[in-house]
Amino acid sequence: MSLEAIEKVTQVENKIQERKAAAEAEARQIVADAERNGLALLQQVRAGAAEDGKKLLRQAEEKAAGRAAEIGRAAEAESAALREAAGKHLEEAAEFIVGRVVKH
Repeated sequence: MSLEAIEKVTQVENKIQERKAAAEAEARQIVADAERNGLALLQQVRAGAAEDGKKLLRQAEEKAAGRAAEIGRAAEAESAALREAAGKHLEEAAEFIVGRVVKH
């Protein structure tokens, strides 16, 4: 093999090595970029999920507060009705008690 052919082969091999090194560097960069982008997306998703969770919790708390107020109003109305009914029978009860005390 001539010296010129050996030099060409050596040049071709060097170019192949350079291309291979460049391709490996590019592949590492692509992987690093993909990992960075993936982590950023994961962080966004987690932040969004946390915000959604907070929103659902606020909605549940608002619904519970509304229901508690509704129950409170119903209890107050029932209490007022019971007080009114008891008030109607107060005089009868007093007469009954006085009658029992006087008899004994």
